Amino acid sequence: MWREQPELRDPILVAAFEGWNDAGEAASDAAVWLVQRFDANPVAGIDPEEFINFQEHRPRIQLQGGLTRQVQWPGNEFYAAHVPGAARDLVVLLGIEPSLKWRTFCDAVIEVVDELECAEVVTFGSLLADAPHTREPSVTGIAPDPELGRRLELAPSTYEGPTGIVGVLHDACRRQDIPAVSLWVPVPHYIATPPNPVAIRALLSRFDRIAGFGLDLRELDAQADAWRSQVDAIVADDDEAREYVHRLEAEADEADAFAQGPLPTGDSIAAELEAFLRDASNDD
Repeated sequence: MWREQPELRDPILVAAFEGWNDAGEAASDAAVWLVQRFDANPVAGIDPEEFINFQEHRPRIQLQGGLTRQVQWPGNEFYAAHVPGAARDLVVLLGIEPSLKWRTFCDAVIEVVDELECAEVVTFGSLLADAPHTREPSVTGIAPDPELGRRLELAPSTYEGPTGIVGVLHDACRRQDIPAVSLWVPVPHYIATPPNPVAIRALLSRFDRIAGFGLDLRELDAQADAWRSQVDAIVADDDEAREYVHRLEAEADEADAFAQGPLPTGDSIAAELEAFLRDASNDD
């Protein structure tokens, strides 16, 4: 359903969906931040009738002017904005993960991408993880171009298993030869209540390396510092929580050290294995 078809300059589309792909609502909150930051206008929507189970995502009644009752249907909306000072413009797809007909839904998204001549697609996702709130979240992602992945310093994802609408949309983009990048941010599972400005900032900062918008994230910086201080105070009052966070910090530091350190050579691995077998033999 088109509302208008604006003239855009080399637009980039950002997509985020509430639901399975949106732990702590960090992904959808990051997309909302972009819509609000650039005062984006709704330009198109996907009719929810075919794709949404209204018993899972019920419509809401709102009062207009305090008198008229109006039904607000859940759905997925496209917003577009001109980005001042940038060489390209922005399109944001914001909504909820559909309940039905995912392939047909993705075809509808691709139709809008083609109509607005979007040069590439970036999806936001967030997931619950054993990550300490005291460390900067490591944004992982998938980029079809290995050079782009290296430039963005994306840690490649090795996940295999069930997927959400984000994974299906990327498959649709791949089949249509549309460049697409998936960005995922971990959210500490022990403090998953939204909002999470640290995760939001991490997604937007990494996205800005792709879009080149020069996003001003200072307000989010302040919110992230305040959020961390609040969580620190909560954890400090609970011995079990404090010990758990310390353990997560140690695991995170160990993982960082392993990732940054030199890889062992084949000779060193063989030598360590021989030493282990020799020690085991002596113990016996």
